[in-house]
Amino acid sequence: MELKVLRLIITVLLCQPNLLWAEWNTKDFQKREHSLIKPYQGSGFGVPNWDFQGSTMVTSNYIRLTPDQRSKQGALWNKIPFRVRNWEVQVNFKVSGTTRDLFGDGFAFWYTKERMEIGPVFGSKDHFSGLAVIADTYSNHNGPHNHQHPYLSAMVNNGSISYDHDRDGTHTMLGGCAVQFRNMNHETWMAIRY
Repeated sequence: MELKVLRLIITVLLCQPNLLWAEWNTKDFQKREHSLIKPYQGSGFGVPNWDFQGSTMVTSNYIRLTPDQRSKQGALWNKIPFRVRNWEVQVNFKVSGTTRDLFGDGFAFWYTKERMEIGPVFGSKDHFSGLAVIADTYSNHNGPHNHQHPYLSAMVNNGSISYDHDRDGTHTMLGGCAVQFRNMNHETWMAIRY
C-alpha cells in the first residue's frame, strides 16, 4: 500500500512539475466584497459586506473576536455568497491573553453552506456542510495526544459528521500540525487554498 501511495505522489509531481516551483503571488485577483483590509471600519458603524456576532469588536486597526474573559464567543461572517471554484484566502491573526497557557478553546475559518449559526464547534454549528480550518488552542482530550497544542487542522463535512470536541476532532480531521501562535510578538499568517 505504501509503495502505491509513493508512486501516486511521484506521478502527480511528474505530471505537475509546476507544483514544485509554485510561488505565493500576493498580487493575485482580489474580490473586494470578500476582503477585509485595514482600516476595517466603513462609513458609520460596521464594515460593508460583513456581519458580526457575539463579543466581536471592530476598530480601524484590528478585529477582536473575543476579549480575554471566560465563556465568550465572537464571529465575523461575509454576507455575500462566494461562487468561485478555486480560491485562496490569506488570514493574519494574533492570539494573546494574560495567562501563559489558557487562551479559550480556539477559532476557525469556515467555508460552509450555513452562515451565522452559533454553535459548539469553535463558534459555529455542529453537523456543518463545508470546510473548517480549526486553530485549536486547548487540549480537551483526556489522556495522551499525538500532537501538541496549539494545533491547526482541517475538517470537511457534508452535514452528517459530528465534531468530537472531547477528542479535539482527531478522528474527523483531514490532517494538521502543531503551530506556536499564542502570545507571539508578531502576527501569524495562514493561507488556505481550495
